[in-house]
Amino acid sequence: MLVCGANSAGQAALHLAAYARSVTIVVRADLRDAGISRYLVDRITAHPRITVRAGTCVTRASGSPRLDTVEEDLHAQAMYVLIGGEPPTAGVEGWLHRDRQGFLMTGADLRRDADDRWWRLDRAPLPLESSEPGVFAAGDVRHGSIKRVASAVGEGAMAISVVHSYLEDVRDTGQTAERKACRRQEVGGRR
Repeated sequence: MLVCGANSAGQAALHLAAYARSVTIVVRADLRDAGISRYLVDRITAHPRITVRAGTCVTRASGSPRLDTVEEDLHAQAMYVLIGGEPPTAGVEGWLHRDRQGFLMTGADLRRDADDRWWRLDRAPLPLESSEPGVFAAGDVRHGSIKRVASAVGEGAMAISVVHSYLEDVRDTGQTAERKACRRQEVGGRR
């Protein structure tokens, strides 16, 4: 059984159907209104081992020691719930700026959405940079991510590059500050 909505759930149903005797999709809306792409809807409805229960909500799941029954005594051996992600950002509220759903605001989105208390530097935030300078976020935890593994991997690779740029700037800025301090000391010592 797959409790779902959106493309990732449709893809999961097709993947599971390659291994399971049967897959039942439970979706609150009509399958075409569940945010699943047309090509996936066509493949799902044509698949002989996939059954769709549209207009349905899971109201109860039971079984001991493992899942046995879901909803109206529908027998199931497993249930996957894919109804949207909640980012694991509960521990950063008040430190890193999050959107209403809890996803981290980064880069240009951070400046568009936040007031000045979330970004106080003169420079714009770097791509993937959170409201804390030097802290970067990539993948599903980030506001605006497209919630796909390939995108998360790409953002992770991009984050490495951005971190290197950030560290170079910090090093260069630090050396400049040290040089200025040395010059002040030299000027002060000559007086």
